[in-house]
Amino acid sequence: MKTKNVVLGLAVIAMGFTSCKNETEMKAEKTVDSYEKYVDSVGKVAEVDAKANWAAVEAGYEARTAEAEAALENFKDKTKAQERLHASKAKYAELKAKYEAQVAAEQKAKAETTTAATGNGLRDTFFGGKLGEDMNFNWVNKDNILSVYQNFVDTFNKNKDSYSREDFDKIKTWYEALDAHKNKVEKEGLTSKDNLQIAKLKLEFAPKFKWERMTAKADENAKAKE
Repeated sequence: MKTKNVVLGLAVIAMGFTSCKNETEMKAEKTVDSYEKYVDSVGKVAEVDAKANWAAVEAGYEARTAEAEAALENFKDKTKAQERLHASKAKYAELKAKYEAQVAAEQKAKAETTTAATGNGLRDTFFGGKLGEDMNFNWVNKDNILSVYQNFVDTFNKNKDSYSREDFDKIKTWYEALDAHKNKVEKEGLTSKDNLQIAKLKLEFAPKFKWERMTAKADENAKAKE
């Protein structure tokens, strides 16, 4: 009788272990199911919404991936569960690559539009909106050319740390065009006093511009390598 009770007791304990183990594996199964459903749901979200909230999507994915990978330990057939995870990871990676490519393309287009829009804005800071794309300096004469140079140098000194390599190239073109026009203005009666002041400004500007432009190019090359 006692032996029978012992056997029954062991059977009950064994059933308890089996039940506990089944419950643990069921919980793991639900975790992996949730992971698969999350990845599937990302593919069903409207592209515009997915891209707009991609940081949140990525955070949710990372959290569920960690949970699913931890749950693998509770599967009898880990190989099959691992294959399910790999399949969902591949599906997510494909979605991520697609959205990131679209976002990169949109950002590039936006940057190009901004560059085009700010190109005139940058030029206006140096010439007060008086210089057009035709680079016509006819509005610069012997009476105002000193102030034009002064504004050019002052503007550069004020904003030199914010210019990109492309900006420096534009500034160089504008400066050289202004210098070329100065030769014409000198023949129109530019005073010696103003000419001397312009020479001082040019002497101040040239080495500073060369250094800043060279530094900007070096910085962008370094970032590109990263």
